[in-house]
Amino acid sequence: MSSKVTQKDINNTVWKACDTFRGTIDPSQYKDYILTMLFLKYVTDVFIEKKEEYGRKYDGNMDRVKRALERERFIVPDESSFYFLYENRNNPKIGEMINHALAELEEANREKLGGQDGSNIFRNIDFNSSNLGDAKGKVTRLRNLLNDFVTLNLSSSHLENNDVIGGAYEFLIANFASDSGKKAGEFFTPAEVSTLLAKLTKSKPGSRIYDPTCGSGSLLIKAGREVGDNNFSLYGQEANGSTWALAVMNMYLHGYDSAIIRWGDTLRNPKHKDGDSLMLFDTVVANPPFSLDKWGADELLNDTYNRFWRGVPPKSKGDWAFISHMLESLNNTGKAGVVVPHGVLFRGAAEGKIRAKTLEEDLIEAIIGLPSNLFFGTSIPAAIVIFNRQKVNKQKVLFIDASKGFVPGKNQNSLGDSHIQRILNVFSRFHDEMIHVGVLEDKFAYVSTLDEIIENDYNLNIPRYVDTFEAEEEVDIKAVMQDIKSLEAKRDELDREIEGYLKELGLDF
Repeated sequence: MSSKVTQKDINNTVWKACDTFRGTIDPSQYKDYILTMLFLKYVTDVFIEKKEEYGRKYDGNMDRVKRALERERFIVPDESSFYFLYENRNNPKIGEMINHALAELEEANREKLGGQDGSNIFRNIDFNSSNLGDAKGKVTRLRNLLNDFVTLNLSSSHLENNDVIGGAYEFLIANFASDSGKKAGEFFTPAEVSTLLAKLTKSKPGSRIYDPTCGSGSLLIKAGREVGDNNFSLYGQEANGSTWALAVMNMYLHGYDSAIIRWGDTLRNPKHKDGDSLMLFDTVVANPPFSLDKWGADELLNDTYNRFWRGVPPKSKGDWAFISHMLESLNNTGKAGVVVPHGVLFRGAAEGKIRAKTLEEDLIEAIIGLPSNLFFGTSIPAAIVIFNRQKVNKQKVLFIDASKGFVPGKNQNSLGDSHIQRILNVFSRFHDEMIHVGVLEDKFAYVSTLDEIIENDYNLNIPRYVDTFEAEEEVDIKAVMQDIKSLEAKRDELDREIEGYLKELGLDF
């Protein structure tokens, strides 16, 4: 029996495929071509494997095989097969053929792919684009791309485990985000940050979990995994068309076929609804764009869903707009976790009024300050805010200063397992037990009352609550002066020795 295809095998293949496009298109665009081809190769190999299984089961009765295949996760028409395209890799119209293959693939699986949102998930990817070079260069690049994947058997029986495809997907997206800066990083939350946020908002079995700015879906997937079994449902919305397509494919590659990912602007046009009202969820997680300008304040003064009854955030900073949407999307026992810039914790005016009302509702459970330089495209430190409609510690807020616990990197810092665990240990105590007010862990965690926060004018800036001041060591002036005198004496002695050596050499200075 041939050896299993490992995570490393697939990661190496997709990374090698990047060479096909280097110097031709922007690195942030590589992912669209490579991940789409990875997706096509995977569904093709799985479909062929199932077709062979049914062929053996039904003794080659192709009518019965066809009926059985129609009930499978995915149907791959002949002209959409990766191998059909590979056989035609030298065709001068190979770009058009790939586009047609993807269109037919989606048509055959409309309920599983973009049809759930009435849109074509491959609409933003054009394998016949002039961006890929002139006619000859385009054929060469696409032929090389097909060659890169042809030897990789991605059928279920050949894979080391069920998640290596999804893992390769995450690997490539993470590398594009780190290599391409903000442009690529917009759709990807660093893995350790999404892991922390998913654990902080751990959902119970049966939960409906939602990410209103889901990007490529990584955070949403991790939040689902924290449930511990498959008894949960995932919902997401993403404004960027190509990123939305990545999220749809990402869900499928991770085995979450029933996830509902919508395309559109969540603030201006929320897509997850029950009738005329917003759908409500048990858990909401998000890493929205920081301080988004022109988020829609003017259009949403009279919001249909009354999300901004606490106040309308400023036009140039949409942080509290996303938070307001998240809070209004929670059911009466729900919880939410969101990544925010620190300004959300202390800025005044309209944001201050919204923050005050949110505190008076007793929705804020914890504020966690993160290290700087964790996120792609920005070095500013961020914080995680946890909201909970069923707090154990009423009228109290946990503040954690985790800004000093990180693994330093050349271009970017990261959270290590021990740093994540330290945060979780303190948060779990506060989340599950009645905790007294005051220092919970020296220089790291503090429990404040709502009254104390009101005295601070509803300011949630972490240094107001967590004392991280490190007293300087007392200096023994007498001992220092003695050291100086001793050093001066040694210097004088050395000077005399050097002067003697110079005289012996007949030199006099």
